[in-house]
Amino acid sequence: MTAATEKSPGGAPRAPRSRARLLVLAVIAAVLFTGFCALGTWQVHRLAWKEALIARVDARVHAPPQAAPGPGQWAGLNEANAEYRRVSASGTFLYDRQTLVQAATELGSGYWVMTPLELDGGGIVMVNRGFVLPAWRKTPAARGEPPAPGSVTGLLRMGEAGGAFLRHNDPAAGLWYTRDLPAIAAARGLADVAPYFIDAEAAPGAPRDPASAPVAGLTVLAFPNSHLSYAITWYALALMVIIGALIVVREENRSRRN
Repeated sequence: MTAATEKSPGGAPRAPRSRARLLVLAVIAAVLFTGFCALGTWQVHRLAWKEALIARVDARVHAPPQAAPGPGQWAGLNEANAEYRRVSASGTFLYDRQTLVQAATELGSGYWVMTPLELDGGGIVMVNRGFVLPAWRKTPAARGEPPAPGSVTGLLRMGEAGGAFLRHNDPAAGLWYTRDLPAIAAARGLADVAPYFIDAEAAPGAPRDPASAPVAGLTVLAFPNSHLSYAITWYALALMVIIGALIVVREENRSRRN
């Protein structure tokens, strides 16, 4: 701050701030500095967590497939220890009980085709066989084929909550916005359903025409990671508080000398 700005409107040098006012400014500066540093440190921890998550998911999706967890393992599954595992399962597809869940993908707006798979070892796992366009609903396959043996390899995904933003599943009307597995199971009369579903992988050379058949392999594996820039921003604000405090101290010293 220049000497001209240190004078009162009448031209006289500005009087030093009172001790009470300086104390208030010091408290405000301390609170802001501590808060900004805490937020920056929190973002550093979030950065480490996100990088570990990305590394863990990358290792899982490229690992050889393992047998999908059976009913005896379901209770211990959660996002941290199970999400995005590459698994395989075989059994009987219950095509006549499949559910269409609204979705938006790189291929357009349409539906995920969620089909129950009755496992050979007992229990039922919902399989996301892929994405279809609204036109697919007019095909015979959309109305449900007879149950048939089958197998699937894909990524294990934990079930979703019961409602999307400003939209809630309406089982009575057949409107589904999230893959709420307990609700879908209840609506389709299914029992002993796993708390996860399998996002099916795309078979090599499989056609990608969502108007005629489900297109698999569209799992999005993108995890936004802006924590480093956020941390730098918070620490920069903390540094600005220090600079501002130093400017106030310099002003006070000059005022008291004058």
